[in-house]
Amino acid sequence: LCLFRLPGSPYQPAIEALESHPEKQFYNVSKLGGAKYDTLPYSIRVLFESSVRNCDGFLVKETDAMNILDWKTKQNHVEVPFCPARVVLQDFTGIPAMVDFAAMREAVRNAGGDPVKVNPACPTDLTVDHSLQIDFSKCAIQNAPNPGGGEQKPLAKLSPLKAQPRKLPPCRGHSGCRGSCGAGDSGRSSGPFSAQIENTPILCPFHLQPVPEPETVLKNQEMEFGRNRERLQFFKWSSKVFENISIIPPETGTAHQVNLEYLSRVVFDVKDFLHPDSVVGTDSHTTMVNGLGILGWGVGGIETEAVMLGMPVTLTLPEVVGCELTGTVSPFATSIDIVLSITKHLRQAEVAGKFVEFFGNGVSQLSVADRTTIANMCPEYGAILSFFPVDNVTLKHLKHAGFDKAKLEVMEAYLKAVKLFRNDESSSREPEYSQVVQVSLSSIIPYVSGPKRSQDRVAVNNMKSDFQACLNEKSGVKGFQIAAEKQNDTVPVQYEGNEYKLSHGCVVIAAVISCTNNCNPSVMLAAGLLAKKAVEAGLVVKPYIRTSLSPGSGMVTHYLSSSGVLPYLSKLGFEVVGYGCSTCVGNTAPLPEAIRNAIKQGDIIACGVLSGTKNFEGRLCDCVRANYLASPPLVVAYAIAGTVRIDFDTEPLGTGFNGKSIYLRDIWPTRQELHTVEEECVISSMFKELKEKMEKGNKRWNLLEAPESTLFPWDLKSTYIRCPSFFDKLAKEAVSPRAVENAHVLLYLGDSVTTDHISPAGSIARSSAAAKYLTSKGLTPREFNSYGARRGNDAVMTRGTFANIKLLNKFIGKPAPKTIHFPSGQTLDVFEAAELYQKEGIPVIILAGKKYGLGSSRDWAAKGPFLLGVKAVLAESYEKVHRSQLIGIGIAPLQFRPGENPSTLGLTGREQFSILFPPELSPRMTLDVKTSTGKVFSVIALFENNMEITLYKNGGSLNFVARRFL
Repeated sequence: LCLFRLPGSPYQPAIEALESHPEKQFYNVSKLGGAKYDTLPYSIRVLFESSVRNCDGFLVKETDAMNILDWKTKQNHVEVPFCPARVVLQDFTGIPAMVDFAAMREAVRNAGGDPVKVNPACPTDLTVDHSLQIDFSKCAIQNAPNPGGGEQKPLAKLSPLKAQPRKLPPCRGHSGCRGSCGAGDSGRSSGPFSAQIENTPILCPFHLQPVPEPETVLKNQEMEFGRNRERLQFFKWSSKVFENISIIPPETGTAHQVNLEYLSRVVFDVKDFLHPDSVVGTDSHTTMVNGLGILGWGVGGIETEAVMLGMPVTLTLPEVVGCELTGTVSPFATSIDIVLSITKHLRQAEVAGKFVEFFGNGVSQLSVADRTTIANMCPEYGAILSFFPVDNVTLKHLKHAGFDKAKLEVMEAYLKAVKLFRNDESSSREPEYSQVVQVSLSSIIPYVSGPKRSQDRVAVNNMKSDFQACLNEKSGVKGFQIAAEKQNDTVPVQYEGNEYKLSHGCVVIAAVISCTNNCNPSVMLAAGLLAKKAVEAGLVVKPYIRTSLSPGSGMVTHYLSSSGVLPYLSKLGFEVVGYGCSTCVGNTAPLPEAIRNAIKQGDIIACGVLSGTKNFEGRLCDCVRANYLASPPLVVAYAIAGTVRIDFDTEPLGTGFNGKSIYLRDIWPTRQELHTVEEECVISSMFKELKEKMEKGNKRWNLLEAPESTLFPWDLKSTYIRCPSFFDKLAKEAVSPRAVENAHVLLYLGDSVTTDHISPAGSIARSSAAAKYLTSKGLTPREFNSYGARRGNDAVMTRGTFANIKLLNKFIGKPAPKTIHFPSGQTLDVFEAAELYQKEGIPVIILAGKKYGLGSSRDWAAKGPFLLGVKAVLAESYEKVHRSQLIGIGIAPLQFRPGENPSTLGLTGREQFSILFPPELSPRMTLDVKTSTGKVFSVIALFENNMEITLYKNGGSLNFVARRFL
């Protein structure tokens, strides 16, 4: 039950029984909406149904439902509430949410309320998937320092589980295996940590019998449980104490993948009452489920916590861009090529802050895997979500995924009754859209993206010349400014007894990782089949290249194994390192020292190639300056080539057996090969088995002990879990916003400042303020772990705010996590300067350019600046989710008027600024800013609706919600 919702709905007369299943009831919104409903985009129909079902006259009013029904005239002009059916969290953003819930319980108790009432009000699933770090690859301990810390000695105290010997049916022998896989052996192990991981079965690629998990996976899993034991115990406590929450333990899969494969309902059936599935999540890839016809998108952790307490998400009734897909896909183009092509078209169409909905005859040619891949990338082109309505392709997929036949019949009947089912053969016209973007699938060719931004697409056949142009260009969004006479320099390096030569464009990181591609069997199988053909042709990958394969779930490993391609990927160095986000969030191990030294010695532009969604400069490794996003088969291809300076059409990947030159076209799998393997391997039994394994859980998790008290027993010595200070000044009544007087500028930033710049998720640098804090607590660098792992500790995260080594503060003039404390003139770490300002009672603000807060949704990118004392951000424009997060924590997002910025206004950032807030705020009102030099200029207060103003007045959503319990 919603905490604040009043009983009863004025639309109850619209409740009907489902004709084919009269025991099922639903709101027949198609009859309620009449002719207007028939013209609505499918995604808006879902919003309308939610408003009708949740209408209580308080949080959701009748006028809200009617505004949605009048979408054609009201889009972009009104704010509407949306009550999602459920919430999905991942552990990086989930742990601060649960820590805030624990802290809220304590604050409510201290203020005289009942802490037991503080629980999630809607189904909430938290997946522990962002803890994985690659400490081991290729079955060997990395010889470089541990990337995120974590002392290895305590592993002995954990008493790792031993594999229980069990008899398997003996291998009968055949040409491919001859018993070498070990199936039928009793207790055979592949290393000291070997055990059968229940939820991620590895099968012999020939006779499909279970075999021991690779040593690499088990060692990384053991390290994960060792360094994150305290966090995992807190999650276990949360699962015991809070109602309506379930925890998906480590090594199960990524949050968005588990959401897609296991948590998605498509249609909710609650006590025989039907309604559409919908979801919001703290992961930007929550949008993946739109490929299944489930409305969902990523929001900030702060807003998610409010939803968990029964409050709706408030959004401007969006424009809906119809993306018409026509034509047939080229056999050489993968889903990633389709995604990047659509990304380009939609970026050009300026769909930021809008819904995208797909239609046209090309849609039915895309599998659900293709659709989810496309939907998953929508944050990269700025859309709120990218929606594929349920159709026959969806139902066929759900049947293979193990959905019950009777359930599918009810689902189809319900969706057709409320006109949420799309049928190509139907004579009904397409919905009306705000605008239409046409994409011809026939024109799509293979692309990669990079070397610094995902929107900079490069045709594969132009890759060599484009990289050459990057060497020539001045330093910037693409250029590296390498002198012409040095562009062909090579640096010899000794590695594992052999000499290699590094040059500009050399590949040193190649990662097939768990972000976009694991949901699509075709692209992962393409990588495996390409690896198989490469090995059979005699091609190899140079040993110094940091290769890794991090699938999103056991299902991916299952079909790679059962298709027989996993051993070939492993032969090329792409061995499974674990299940979760790794390289994509900066959790890669450092390069070998000899390679790092050679890169630095020759000032080499080394490259990383990965099949993810983020390639910001310095994200993978500080010495790898060029990073390209590519499809999984191209990641493998570039790893074999060893360089991105290659023309695949005219230059061979390498030399195979008998000295024969092998070209990419010789080993690229055909679409028919992919189709055959996919049909044989991606079958319903895999989905069924995965669900059964997930429900059993993880042995280490099941044996983990945790307290069961109503209030969490905070450990004052803990460096992982700490009670945050957000509720320190909680009072029953909110106070009006105060003026910001004589504030100094903490940072003067440029364009495209990402949430990675603001709140890093990777390893903690030894010279950082966070490292100094952890050292003062008695920790060694190996025990630091990562920022993501320590998001439950506000002291670490505050010190980590603006600690990215690539942060470019105009006060400093070069990339460094530094700023100037103007009263003293000292150059300090950002945290140290902010700490001094707070001790002096001086407020601080931030000056920024365009697209402030770009990138993944990250609540600490708002919480951190708040705890640093930031009162307002003055920027030219904002990323939408980050803007709402700033409001949700109590920071005012102010925007320069069109055509104005600090430069045009003659601001140096060394002035002091005063901002006066009137007693009554209104959406997008103009405020005056006065500087210590006497200059006065106006800015726009980016509060989009009255709810955001209410949250700001309350000091953010956390305090607003907490007051409801008093």
